[in-house]
Amino acid sequence: MKPAQSSLAKSPAKAPSGISGFDDITGGGLPHGRTTLLVGGPGSGKTIFALQFLEHGAQDCREPGIFVAFEESSQRIVANAESFGWQLDELQKKSLFFVDAQPSPDLVQSGDFDLGGMLAALEVRIGEMGARRIVFDALDILLVLLPDPAAIRREIYRLHEWLLAHEMTGLITLKADGDQSSSINQQPFGFMQFMVDCAVILSHNVELGVSQRSLRVQKYRGSSFDENESPFLIGKKGFEVAVARTLDRMDANVTNERVSSGVIRLDTMLGGGYYRGASVLITGFSGTAKTTLSGAFAEAACRRGERTLFVSFDSDGPEVIRNLASVGIRLDDYVKNGSLRMVSARAITGSAETYLVRIKTLAQEHEAVCLVIDPVSTWSKSGNDLSVQSVAERLIDWSKAEGTTLVCTRLLDEMSSLVEAGSPLQISSIVDTWIHLNYLVQAGERNRGLSIVKSRGMAHSNQVRELILSDAGVTLADTYTAGGEVLMGTLRWEKESAERIAHEAHDAAVKLKRVKLDAEEADLEVRLKSLQAELTAKQTEKALLVRANLSHEGELSQSRTRMQELRGADGETVTGVKPQ
Repeated sequence: MKPAQSSLAKSPAKAPSGISGFDDITGGGLPHGRTTLLVGGPGSGKTIFALQFLEHGAQDCREPGIFVAFEESSQRIVANAESFGWQLDELQKKSLFFVDAQPSPDLVQSGDFDLGGMLAALEVRIGEMGARRIVFDALDILLVLLPDPAAIRREIYRLHEWLLAHEMTGLITLKADGDQSSSINQQPFGFMQFMVDCAVILSHNVELGVSQRSLRVQKYRGSSFDENESPFLIGKKGFEVAVARTLDRMDANVTNERVSSGVIRLDTMLGGGYYRGASVLITGFSGTAKTTLSGAFAEAACRRGERTLFVSFDSDGPEVIRNLASVGIRLDDYVKNGSLRMVSARAITGSAETYLVRIKTLAQEHEAVCLVIDPVSTWSKSGNDLSVQSVAERLIDWSKAEGTTLVCTRLLDEMSSLVEAGSPLQISSIVDTWIHLNYLVQAGERNRGLSIVKSRGMAHSNQVRELILSDAGVTLADTYTAGGEVLMGTLRWEKESAERIAHEAHDAAVKLKRVKLDAEEADLEVRLKSLQAELTAKQTEKALLVRANLSHEGELSQSRTRMQELRGADGETVTGVKPQ
């Protein structure tokens, strides 16, 4: 027997499977030039996995392949795969070859056979087409016909050695029932798990009436891999494996750009709107306007020219458009021009994983940069708590990695509180912004209130606003407190009216006082001008008097001087007046 360690000593090259997610958890795909065992129960997707592996090799890797079918005819396999759009008919002409190897009735009856003849024929075919990949589908169908365990081991070793000798990247599928990891060990060919270089186990269970599929890589020699179970889905393009966030995955690009929520005052409360690429959760009871707020966001995104996907679990798209139009949110034009795609998720059935994969596919097809899911809480009923929480985490991770601004709503039970106690989603702890809507019942009225519970990376408002819906759209009004009680609705209107009347009365009193002061000021100014005129007159009169007196004294002095000159006086006083 040819030792296997010669190939193990080489660097473990990988053969890409073309299966979304699987190549991520295995670091590149199946071991190149080695053998992989794929084990799963009925309907778990073994044949689809194997066929997709061959199709990707032939179509994208220039590695022709051979599919050896022990259970179904090649025509039936090709017909079943038509819905995936793999163009197998075209590939069969040169790079994909099918071998119908179902056991004949005579072979079943005798049980005396080996794989030598078939492998010899395959060797010729490999040489003709240069095949590098090969699949033995449902090999157990043939092995169980062998007479004893020794014959089974002999043929398995024969096949293994043949694969190694031809350095083919081989994939062998086997059936298993119940717990695959244990039931396969109990079968005569269970030792194959120890012989191959890679083993993959597929599970398909029903939990709470919902189908749950998962995949686990049991072993992978010479390579690290994700050892945990990963949910998978058989979608429109075939096998799709959900990948959780890994430590070596690059962080998403972070931007400070803001996008509008569609409500001006909410943007103000958030300091400018949501961050682009952020995840936003809107929680509230039924009828608190969660859909309206998410619709306002969708309208604002379309108005900016950004392609948007709106997924509704409660109503059909036309119903959502009609209902939102009643509050001034017009989405029909954006649906017509193609920027907005409305999807009713009522048509999607299955697990939470199914919802996530379908929505991701729809978003990628639409090239959406904004996504609305209303409400995401529907997923809570589509699987166990652990799987649902994992789906929520991967939804956030995916939207951030794609740079998609995500707004999702969550319906709260009427009997629950604000906290998400008992909710399997637990999405509020991982979203960036959490907006809560509630009712306030007082004075015979039920009014809506809005508050921002958290918004990472921004100084948001901590106040409660009353959310008002009208033909003009969505309005956030200030609330009032009186005696520690928040007033909304009519009580708020009465409070606003009283404040408005008091303000008007104050304005009137101020105006009246101002008029009186203006009159008094004008009177004082008149009086001041009169006094100033009188003062000016007095000052003029005083100046004239002083000037007249000075003139008189001057003339008197001149007269005396003249008289002394005329009398020849020598300084004696004249008429009893001494000279100065």
